[in-house]
Amino acid sequence: MSEIQVSFRSGDLTLEGLLANPGHGAPAAVVCHPHPMYGGSMYNNVVDATLAAMWQLGYATLRFNFRGVGASEGEHDGGPGEVDDAVAAMTFLLAQPGVRNSNATMAGYSFGAMVAVSAGYERAEIARIVAVAIPLAMADARIPDGASKPILMISGDRDSYSPVAGLRALQSRIGDSARLEIIAGADHFFGGCEADLSRAIAAALSA
Repeated sequence: MSEIQVSFRSGDLTLEGLLANPGHGAPAAVVCHPHPMYGGSMYNNVVDATLAAMWQLGYATLRFNFRGVGASEGEHDGGPGEVDDAVAAMTFLLAQPGVRNSNATMAGYSFGAMVAVSAGYERAEIARIVAVAIPLAMADARIPDGASKPILMISGDRDSYSPVAGLRALQSRIGDSARLEIIAGADHFFGGCEADLSRAIAAALSA
């Protein structure tokens, strides 16, 4: 699906993004990128694979650069500001013509998965969360008590940052609203496993 360059406001900052909008009541999905301090941006193979799954299912999507990345204004904020950026991105996407204003999906990879979880549970307009390689070895996931929104967690079985045992424990803590998919042979960066990741996301979201 073709994307166009866009900009939108997050508080006092202007952020850059890429929008794909097929219209006709398409469901919305925002995709958050990995850690800016380690070179993460919206131009990333896992972000691309996530978008490919969304496009296969007819989603309108917005990927964007967090504050301080690329042409986005501001500085890295360590998490809270990036959650605000993700919420602002979703607000912008839902306001686009032809985009359905309900049942939105907040997705993210690595640091972006942590952001997606925080933003996804915070906002009522976000119905589902997709967390790819959530780095449980680096930080705790902020899952509120009684969380009931559907959350899809996907990781590779060779990912030391997002260990399977930790994910299974988190799935158990969340309960029936959590689904876990493990990609055989994939590490944290999914090199060579992008197609497997796309298929897993598309299958889970269409189930």
